[in-house]
Amino acid sequence: MAPRRVRPSLYISVDIEADGPIPGPYSMLSLGASVAGVQDAEGFRAADPEERTFYRELRPISEEFVPEALAVSGLDRDRLGSEGTEPVLAMGEFTDWVREAADGAQPVMCGYPASYDWTFLYWYLIRFTGSSPFGHSGCLDMKTLYAAKAGLPLRAVAKGTMPRELLSRRRHTHHALDDAVEQAELFANLMAWPGPSRP
Repeated sequence: MAPRRVRPSLYISVDIEADGPIPGPYSMLSLGASVAGVQDAEGFRAADPEERTFYRELRPISEEFVPEALAVSGLDRDRLGSEGTEPVLAMGEFTDWVREAADGAQPVMCGYPASYDWTFLYWYLIRFTGSSPFGHSGCLDMKTLYAAKAGLPLRAVAKGTMPRELLSRRRHTHHALDDAVEQAELFANLMAWPGPSRP
């Protein structure tokens, strides 16, 4: 049997801000993405996280929202109702951007933690474009990556427990693009990290 040809993976750090816990009843309000790097048979190569980025603010899809969730981002739902990009347009533009950035590689979404952002991202992509450039499982959680490399239980992991050299020097602002760029740096550091030194 011939060996299977493995395409490189292009890792894209994604952060979203939303006004509730789940998509559908609640809305994704902003989407930020940053190319973090590429991995092939030669290993992982980090990208400049500010070089290839994407950002959109979206029109809400329902009247429901959780005030505490909305307050995290500081986005104005009334303004987004008139000025936000229609979700079908925003997700189409994002899909085009991902495919252009991938340039033949397989795009993989990465986030910290990925579960919340992936839930909204995948739902919006399927709902408004009918498909996902990441497929149904092209998602990597940085929290899990760190736990596996550090040999720790997942629930014991938080950014505050990580070695300082792994963390980005950028602030976590709850602006989707700022945070996508910050997380791209964290991802590149995690990929290069050999794990904790053992006695």
